[in-house]
Amino acid sequence: MSGRILIVEDEPKLAEVIRDYLQQASYSCHWIADGLQVVDWVRQHEIDLVLLDLMLPGRDGLELCKEIRGFSAVPIIMVTARVEEIDRLLGLELGADDYICKPFSPREVVARVKAVLRRSAPREELADDGLRLDEPGYRATLKGIDLQVTAVEFTLLAYLADHPGRIYSRSQLMDAIYSDHRVVTDRTIDSHIKKLRKKIAAVSPDEELIHSVYGVGYKFERN
Repeated sequence: MSGRILIVEDEPKLAEVIRDYLQQASYSCHWIADGLQVVDWVRQHEIDLVLLDLMLPGRDGLELCKEIRGFSAVPIIMVTARVEEIDRLLGLELGADDYICKPFSPREVVARVKAVLRRSAPREELADDGLRLDEPGYRATLKGIDLQVTAVEFTLLAYLADHPGRIYSRSQLMDAIYSDHRVVTDRTIDSHIKKLRKKIAAVSPDEELIHSVYGVGYKFERN
């Protein structure tokens, strides 16, 4: 996998670590430390994703995210040390595709970058042997058979499939699939999971792709 990543981060050591890990994953990177330089640079260069820190000299990340989204659909991952929920939600409402909270593992950054780029890719992709996810059409097929999923079910399945083996809590899944931040309960996620399992079982009775992890949440994994 390859791509062009803009890292907007005013901490040089942190930016260097992120850049090194992304380059090891075959991405090319450009680093900007000053918020005042970001918009003009994005307008002048073709990039695949922006890692955008919230607290920057010159201009803050939320303001930059809003302006970039006004002229570009490039995926944006917000990076922040401010954990207040309002900041997270505001960042996403302004058009961010995901957010990462400091402190974080550089490996998590690479994984999030890969996941966001896969979700934004305008093509059909193979999520797992036999399971295909058609992002633009919100269509999931297993062994060539349409699972007839709803848009919410597709988003949930694709989110889990992006990281096989990774366990997501119900609250994380709610944040991921409801971009309008509506108020839903844990039982809503359980209901969607139950319906997905039923549709998968109808096509492949002996196959379980979505697993429950008692007291934690759910994960995507082949038997």
